[in-house]
Amino acid sequence: MTAVPQRQNVMALVAEAVVAGARQEQACAAIDLSERTLQRWQDDARAAVGDRRPARVQKPVNALSELERERLLTVVNSKEFGHLPPSQIVPRLADRGEYLASESTIYRLLKQNGQLAHRRAEKPSKPRARPRALSATGPNQLFSWDITYLPSSVKGSFFYLYLFMDIFSRKIVGWQVYDAECSTLAGAVMRDICTRERIAAEQVVLHSDNGAPMKGATMLATLQTLGVMPSFSRPAVSNDNPYSEALFKTMKYRPAYPARPFANLMAARQWVGAFVHWYNAEHRHSAIGFVTPEQRHAGLDAALLRERTVVYEAAKALHPNRWSGDVRNWELVEIVHLNPEKGNTLNSETEAEPLTLKQAA
Repeated sequence: MTAVPQRQNVMALVAEAVVAGARQEQACAAIDLSERTLQRWQDDARAAVGDRRPARVQKPVNALSELERERLLTVVNSKEFGHLPPSQIVPRLADRGEYLASESTIYRLLKQNGQLAHRRAEKPSKPRARPRALSATGPNQLFSWDITYLPSSVKGSFFYLYLFMDIFSRKIVGWQVYDAECSTLAGAVMRDICTRERIAAEQVVLHSDNGAPMKGATMLATLQTLGVMPSFSRPAVSNDNPYSEALFKTMKYRPAYPARPFANLMAARQWVGAFVHWYNAEHRHSAIGFVTPEQRHAGLDAALLRERTVVYEAAKALHPNRWSGDVRNWELVEIVHLNPEKGNTLNSETEAEPLTLKQAA
């Protein structure tokens, strides 16, 4: 709202322009003011009442009376309707030949009285805190895993790919295809990974979503025996496990991904084995400086990236007129984050929080 002193100043300027020969409409347009607003201000000034809008009380003529509001609240809170939303109450009243108010009016009345949420006898939703921020500065510190379906030749039946990856190096450290989905099989794969990678107790954090195989008693007992700390995503939030989700998309969008279902379990295992070899040993991963996951897992990426920088510096020295700025950035990605706090990035130089075996959020 425009204060009264400002109104008086604007009216004085317009009056001065009119006396100088300008039309009132043009004077108002020059200051982006509606002529009707100016007339209302002038009427308020003549009546010496100031701005009358805040004191104006507008009540629809068709509004419910207090008695009607009380009766409506009594009906919607009765034993018959107390557990139903207005969208269910209105048609039931209509079937009995009654009309008390529209659905939107009932919603508005309930909201005004603080009765709009959880009218039914159901468990209210609980707020879910995001998973604890984790980070890795080397291989075999932070793993992510998930299960994806692979189509079989039998409609409605699937094979299940268990896939474990090292988030720091992006290497697929373990996988297996089964015809069932259970925590016992997942525990067996994880036990094999710890043996091959020589994982010590309290060395690795394993992140996954909230599926039954991930939180099954057998899997949790296996992790406890191995000294691996579990970390879980929020229910139904796939973004909390982005590395595994991205890996599945890379796999299923490969040109070599079969257009037809797998004929049997062995065919599925053979195809996944070939994909894992390509991904680990041949694929230059864009997020880790275009080195292969195996090279990064083995610690060879730093030397490779330094050699690339030397090559580019030499090329620039040979033909400096072909370079408008610095050479391509081949810096080593030293830290990788999972579910970072706001402000952290994949290449953040902030010191990583040490990974300790505490119960993850």
